[in-house]
Amino acid sequence: MNLLDLDQEIGKMARAIMARNSLIVEALIAHLRTQLTPECVAGVLIISIERVIWFDTEAIVWAVENLIPADIMQEIRRITSFTIYKQLVAKGFVPGQDLSVDADGNLLLKKKVRTIA
Repeated sequence: MNLLDLDQEIGKMARAIMARNSLIVEALIAHLRTQLTPECVAGVLIISIERVIWFDTEAIVWAVENLIPADIMQEIRRITSFTIYKQLVAKGFVPGQDLSVDADGNLLLKKKVRTIA
């Protein structure tokens, strides 16, 4: 799948989420699973969610609560935790002291980091 194909799939997913059409979202996810790794499917959903959040936050809540399969949601959590971790380290927070990651990949933050970040 090339970049143009990915962009088209992201657009389809965003429109399906905004339409709250569970059949289309599920079919798109199933199709993406045949073409991409779970990590890439999670990436497509993250970008689709980012596009939709500017227009319809309720649709995002609906999609997260009802449509995103557990394994893909775990990938989304892993990707976003890693990204947030890197951003916090770049801001000067110290790994192991201010923040860490548990065995499941969950980001653990000290209270001072949560209030500042």
